[in-house]
Amino acid sequence: MMLVFKQFIRIFILLVVTGLVSGCATVGKDFPAGRVMEIQIGKTTINDVQAIFGPPWRVGSENGMKTWSYGRYHYSLFGDPSTQDLVVRFDSGGIVRSYNFNTTANKN
Repeated sequence: MMLVFKQFIRIFILLVVTGLVSGCATVGKDFPAGRVMEIQIGKTTINDVQAIFGPPWRVGSENGMKTWSYGRYHYSLFGDPSTQDLVVRFDSGGIVRSYNFNTTANKN
């Protein structure tokens, strides 16, 4: 039992040191952000969204509407963060009612 604990501690320390040395962290997963403009409010279906972007990274509910979230967040100690996220809201029939897309790219 003690040997397993010592191995766990060694692996944990190795991961922490690796993270500190690299100075960066990424959360989420890539999605085709260039295709966001294909979403049409009142027309695009939940199946269309999944065909374009794949399965959502997170799911939830907002004001009674199902929400699907896609996001990728990359942070670095030695540079600017790179983030992009998409939240799509569906009505009870699975049709897009609204969406938000945000990115740190092209901040001009």
